[in-house]
Amino acid sequence: MSALLYHGEPNGASLTVLAALAETGLDIECRRIDLLAGERHSLPGIVDPVALDLSIEGEGPVLVIDGEAMTESVFLAQYLDEAAGGVGLQPTDAYARWEMMMWCRQITERLSPAAALLGNLATSQSAIAAIPAEDFAILAARIVSDDLRERWQALNDDAVNAAQVADSETKVAAAVDRCEKQLGDGREWLMGTFSIADLVTYSWLAGMEPLRPAAFADAPLVKAWLARTAARPCVQAALARATISEPLRAWAPGPEINRWG
Repeated sequence: MSALLYHGEPNGASLTVLAALAETGLDIECRRIDLLAGERHSLPGIVDPVALDLSIEGEGPVLVIDGEAMTESVFLAQYLDEAAGGVGLQPTDAYARWEMMMWCRQITERLSPAAALLGNLATSQSAIAAIPAEDFAILAARIVSDDLRERWQALNDDAVNAAQVADSETKVAAAVDRCEKQLGDGREWLMGTFSIADLVTYSWLAGMEPLRPAAFADAPLVKAWLARTAARPCVQAALARATISEPLRAWAPGPEINRWG
């Protein structure tokens, strides 16, 4: 079996999958790509636009197994866990697994678009806006998804939607509050035992703490959980793949902001 994981710096969706891979111990080649250069949209040998470009995560990682490309970080983490024979990243109980997946859906549909927007405005917009017009036109032409191309264009135009910023800040604060309540019974991990829910939540939330510290001011349980998660060997291994000093500040255009609130 040939296996290759294309990923960005260990933050957001790429961090989820890199940490899951480290937890499983699977021997899969990892190849970092420059997301801000649009490299995800011209991966060698991958021509299927659905597999390559229509991921709802935006610039998420791509796992290629025997020539077949797969996307979406939660599903990739599940695949890796199951391919390794089950290393505990998913509950075995059917209800507990449903509960974990519902949690992950909340994170990927509400927190991740908000975090990506705020992260991009804080750390990536200037770099994308600085791309010369001719080069940006070539980059944008490779992006099949209209929604994702629009997010790239807004960053290139240095456009800021104040209503989206405010909505994103509210969603980050809501995610922190939800985690604080979940941890309120004394559990160490969001689902009771360490799981994909911890990985995906940490991957999108950790980078928000330095950007929106007020959201974490009254969340001591969340802060302690962030520290525990950061100390996990699999997360440490994922972060060690960074090529920059602050990988949690590495953002690329992400999921579409939910239109239904």
